[in-house]
Amino acid sequence: MASTLDHLAQLLNATLDAQSHRKAENALKEESKKPKYSLSLLSIVNADAQPLKIRLAAALAFKNFIRHNYVDEEGNYKLPLDEVQTIKSELVGLMISSPPTIQTQLGEAISIIADSDFWERWDTLTQDLVSRLSNTDYKVTNGVLEVAHSIFVRWRPLFQSNELNREILHVVGVFGEPFVQMLSIADGQIEANKDNASALKGWLETMSLLIRILYDLSCQDIPPVIETHLQPITVLLHKYITYTNPIFDGEEDEATPLETLKSDICDVLQLFTNKYDDDFGQFVQEFTNNVWNVLSSVGPEKRYDTLTSKALQFLTAVASVRRHAEIFNNEQILGTIVEKVILPNVALRESDVEMFEDEPIEFIRRDLEGSDTDSRRRAATDFLRKLLDNFEPLVTQVVFRYINHYLTVGKTDWKAKDTAVYLFLAIAAKGAVTAAHGVKTVNSFVNVVEFFEQNIAADLLTESTEPISKVDAIKYLYTFRSQLNKAQWASAIQPLIQNLASSNYVVYTYAAIAVERVLFLTDEQGQHLFPRSDIQPYAKDLLEHLFALIEKDTSSAKLQENEFLMRCIMRVLIVMKDGILECGAEGVLNHLINITNVIKENPSNPRFYYYHFEAIGALVRYCGNSPKLDMLPRLWTPFVAILHEDVSEFVPFIFQIFALLLELNPTNQVPGDFKLLIEAVLAPGPWETRGNVPPLSRFIAAIIPKAAEEIKAENKLEPFLAIFQRLLTGKKTDQNAFDILEAIVGTFPGDVLEPYFGTIITLIFTKLQSNPTDSYKSRVARFYHLVSARGGEARMGADFFIRHAEAIQQNVFTPFYLTVILPTTGQFARPVDRKLGVISYTKTLCESKQFAERYQKGWGFTCNNLLDLLKNPPRVAAGFGDEIVNEADVDDIGFGVGFTPLNTCKRGSRDDFPDIVEVDKWVSQYLKEANQRLGGLVATFVEQRLTPEAKAALAPYLA
Repeated sequence: MASTLDHLAQLLNATLDAQSHRKAENALKEESKKPKYSLSLLSIVNADAQPLKIRLAAALAFKNFIRHNYVDEEGNYKLPLDEVQTIKSELVGLMISSPPTIQTQLGEAISIIADSDFWERWDTLTQDLVSRLSNTDYKVTNGVLEVAHSIFVRWRPLFQSNELNREILHVVGVFGEPFVQMLSIADGQIEANKDNASALKGWLETMSLLIRILYDLSCQDIPPVIETHLQPITVLLHKYITYTNPIFDGEEDEATPLETLKSDICDVLQLFTNKYDDDFGQFVQEFTNNVWNVLSSVGPEKRYDTLTSKALQFLTAVASVRRHAEIFNNEQILGTIVEKVILPNVALRESDVEMFEDEPIEFIRRDLEGSDTDSRRRAATDFLRKLLDNFEPLVTQVVFRYINHYLTVGKTDWKAKDTAVYLFLAIAAKGAVTAAHGVKTVNSFVNVVEFFEQNIAADLLTESTEPISKVDAIKYLYTFRSQLNKAQWASAIQPLIQNLASSNYVVYTYAAIAVERVLFLTDEQGQHLFPRSDIQPYAKDLLEHLFALIEKDTSSAKLQENEFLMRCIMRVLIVMKDGILECGAEGVLNHLINITNVIKENPSNPRFYYYHFEAIGALVRYCGNSPKLDMLPRLWTPFVAILHEDVSEFVPFIFQIFALLLELNPTNQVPGDFKLLIEAVLAPGPWETRGNVPPLSRFIAAIIPKAAEEIKAENKLEPFLAIFQRLLTGKKTDQNAFDILEAIVGTFPGDVLEPYFGTIITLIFTKLQSNPTDSYKSRVARFYHLVSARGGEARMGADFFIRHAEAIQQNVFTPFYLTVILPTTGQFARPVDRKLGVISYTKTLCESKQFAERYQKGWGFTCNNLLDLLKNPPRVAAGFGDEIVNEADVDDIGFGVGFTPLNTCKRGSRDDFPDIVEVDKWVSQYLKEANQRLGGLVATFVEQRLTPEAKAALAPYLA
């Protein structure tokens, strides 16, 4: 055992080294398949003799292993039961005794286990936690409370449900009373240790954790145990929001446990004000005064940042409740608020300027994406805007006094000017700043364009302007981009692009951000505000410049640091479409390939490489068939190297782009070396990563039609069908299974599929019996129609399907057709699916012997359903439309968790009959020809089997 643990520890150590990490991670993957791997990791976490960094790496590896290997999609254990029991019995004790960094990782692991097992499969946990609480040892108690909080915090974002209520009731029943007692124990210990720094800090942390758990327990509803103790709890909150202790006076940088506790109290006050005004409303006035005093007494030091923003968030909650908001409705009080609270917290601080200069990318992310939710600026702005919602004219008037003052001072002091612009942004914008359009509604008491022309435009144009003032000017345009018309933008876009040439990192990055968002803007009709013709003249220089900025530093980490530049490149390519061929497309491709080769060594910024592959996707989508670029062989070498080195982050992107290249390839052969990939995608390895499943399935669906001869000659059909079978059983992969199946059925004739078809139908029918989803039924119906529509030369058709279905079970087809096919087809939303239904039904009426003789009523039903589909004849757009490509909102993308689709590689709808364009005309012609061929039989069935209304509806098609 010892040697196994030593070997594991060496591998974990190697994962921390940039040179050896990929190899070590692959070796760990192999180790993870061995029995009791998770317990070996816990042994390393527990080994005091090991260096802390290896124990931490083991805790991280354990957490990730649990995330992917604890339960399957249905919630069944993937690990042996004895291993599960050992993990549960050891984990809590181990976490409590571990150092803080390890505690965090193990706490997350407990939370993952709790997701599937708590509380019913782990009903001893709450009691186990209660039994470990200590009245005298804060280290033990804090460990227990950390575990409890890591489990209970999961309730905060959830919607109410019976299951959730039962879980919370169970916890409150066991944990409620001990929790209330613990509050007064911690309070007593803080009193007793007020002069003992280390014990005081420890017990303040205990109180902090208890307050967080108070929030957890109350996040859905106030539990009775809290309600009955609400009076003493508010006394305690009041005591600690105003608590001071000289022990903490000297601290400068980091928040002390006292600030953290006060921040946690503000969170609870905010929750109770927003959610439980009936119970808590009587205390709000007093807490508002307390929090106001806290805000007035803290300084600008970083130590108070979180506390300040949480305090402001509480005041924002107070201002959100109309009857409480009235306390602010007074010009003098609003003046005091702006002077004492808003201004000190929106003014640039030394630390902001340092961050601007030393960590520019962090500055941008915080400023732009609200990752500064706990920043003073953001919280002060939110409070001001909430006041503005309630008292718009009065707040505007009060704030404008300060804006004008700072604009005057700002003529010689750029920091004052920054404050003025920030205040204007804060009161001019109403509602959220959307990622797509910036600010949509503006305060009716201000003029956004006039303010820009008078106070800001000059900063955009003047060379000598202070960098932060330049950024303010660009950010102003970025924020109010929807408020400017095309003519106003036409004069602003050139100076904006010129700022890309700035030597300052934040300035040129902000310029790239604003240019990208302007190119994204569309009018009411969905047309780009700046279409391709507008940016064609400077597209080449713009792209060259952006690539030069990205490639300034060629180390892997530095090169992929700035996702905003890559996003701008992607947007230019999307707007330019194939126009890029005249603007140096070759150079663009070279840059993208070079960047791929550098960042594959160590992918570290998911946003950057997502935009990077979207950019390659745009080039492939619009120029994939250009002989000038010859993209297939150019991309083959770097992409196959990535597959060979198993750069797992990139594999899903590579297969999406490969699939698109195949789909766009006009020949009916497998191009280039693509045959080599068939073996690779049939191997089980790549399918084990869930994020690979959609792109691999799509790749297979793209290659099957091109490789039909090879697949037949080399008997490869069975392995492809085995993949279909494996994917069909998964809840989240059955759609991918049908992508593969449709490619097979659309490519091979019935006599080739004959040996396998019975098994295919058996698998599909089996899954239909166990409460199938609507999307599953929809794919089954689409598959049936594909088979039914492929009669004639393809040697399938409705009778082929019926014969195989009836061979499995007699008379099974009738209920299947009546309860699945007809109702599901009627609900088809996509034109391409409705078109397939029309073709299938028409061919059934004209060609199926079974429907002609055995299912005579079914013939009538089929005809009625066909007429329903023809009421609005489906029109299918050909191939890749000219539609606007929107990349995904990166914040919605589960990086590293699953699959990230590339929107530039989105697959067009699968139309199996592209040559049939006008469906209604085709139906008419087909019915008439069949009727003639069959000596008037179709007309006879119409007479015998249809109602008068249906006959009348069908008459025009047969006339």
